[in-house]
Amino acid sequence: MRWELDWLEKRASLTPKAAAIIDAGTGQDWSYREVNDRAKAIAAWLETEGVKKGDRIALLAPNGICYFDLLFACGKIGAIFVPLNWRLSIDELAFIIKDCEPSILAFHSSFTKEVTMIWTEENRCIQINGTRFSRLIEQFAGQREMDLDEEDPLAMIYTGGTTGKPKGAVLSHRAIIWNSISTITSWNLTNEDRTVTYLPLFHTGGLNALSVPILMAGGTVVLANDFTPESAIKNLIEHKCTIVLFVPTMHHMLVKSDSFHKAVFKDIKLFLSGGAPCPLEIYEAYKQKGIAFKEGYGLTEAGPNNFYIDPSEADVKRGSVGKPMLFHNIRILHEDGNETGADEVGELAIQGNHAFSFYWKNKNATEDTLKDGWLYTGDLAKRDRDGYYYIVGRKKELIITGGENVYPLEIEHWLCSHPSIREAAVVGIPDEKWGEVVTAFIVLEEGADLGEQEAKKHCRQKLGGYKVPKVIYTIGQMPKTHVGKIDKKQLKEDALSASDQKPVS
Repeated sequence: MRWELDWLEKRASLTPKAAAIIDAGTGQDWSYREVNDRAKAIAAWLETEGVKKGDRIALLAPNGICYFDLLFACGKIGAIFVPLNWRLSIDELAFIIKDCEPSILAFHSSFTKEVTMIWTEENRCIQINGTRFSRLIEQFAGQREMDLDEEDPLAMIYTGGTTGKPKGAVLSHRAIIWNSISTITSWNLTNEDRTVTYLPLFHTGGLNALSVPILMAGGTVVLANDFTPESAIKNLIEHKCTIVLFVPTMHHMLVKSDSFHKAVFKDIKLFLSGGAPCPLEIYEAYKQKGIAFKEGYGLTEAGPNNFYIDPSEADVKRGSVGKPMLFHNIRILHEDGNETGADEVGELAIQGNHAFSFYWKNKNATEDTLKDGWLYTGDLAKRDRDGYYYIVGRKKELIITGGENVYPLEIEHWLCSHPSIREAAVVGIPDEKWGEVVTAFIVLEEGADLGEQEAKKHCRQKLGGYKVPKVIYTIGQMPKTHVGKIDKKQLKEDALSASDQKPVS
């Protein structure tokens, strides 16, 4: 194996006794030497089970050290780690199992029922919180040297899109290593950094956004499940965390809690938001608390980390994800392939060693995404005159009404600025006259009362007439995808059903 591919071995040699991983639920911790020894033992066991280079090893489990056990073990022998989204339905899990054909399925006992429904080879599975798994870590040691290249696959993460079947994005050793290198150098991570990971480790945000980069830097990763504002604050303070990544929904819950306003974060340097654009009110909540906050942008196929913005600039350039990280190239393109000018909207394209290799068994999707050395994200963005980038929305979500382009995110941000509105989502609904009509869904704050006309009046204060939603539905909660994003496909279906009974004004 090329020495730089097994960077954990080097890290364990440099700082063997330093705390690498802590389980917030049990309080158990593992040093870098222990994490590396576990990975070597599991790699040796996998080889005795006949696992070969390129074989897939799947995992169905809540956040725990098992994710790093198997990721690093696969890295040592050339296998491919496939973390499974436990929020999926049985049919969806069965599809992924059939698609990736794992040699071994590892699982937590809390998912025993699901495993019996999607897996028939009893001798090819192992319970990660059982005695057999614990014993093999103690019994096995060492593994033969593997002939590995940086382009060999290391992990396959299935994307959580809202259309079509999930696609397995194949991440090479090169992609995961360079995402970490660029993150460490661009975000100035060090061995002093500590984070708590509530985001699910089956998702690139949980695994690769902060966890793996911080481990490469020699810091500490605290693993947690079942997010609540109270538990998050407790873990952030108790474990002296310096940096943390939450999705917007988690930030909203946090800043609205009494615990947040009472807490004193002595060690935290930065709160990060990712996964979806963040309402601007979140910026204000952290500013009032005197805490640095900024947004990032990522996707499974690219890192996921791509931009950096200094926290002091993030407050001035609210909504910006910053500038490209050290080792990344970014372009914004018109439909004709030419680059946009300042403040012009186009498709975001990314180039760098952190990009994925291909979609598993999906040549057409790969060719649609990877073109001439660039990754076409399907996201719309713009760059201001100072060189700061802003994510405008998904290309597929662009609304064209009466010949005018409408970007849902602009409307969503303004709706969420109303004190009575907790969440907002905007979609385009087909219409014979206008082509599409702008339709909004809102979730109100607890105890709030806001009528449709009042919400429209709020929109007219800032938005052009063609951007004001023709219809605004108030709902109890937003439908979410399995990775926590608002499910706009479901909202469109709901709006189409409702429009049969409700005329458009």
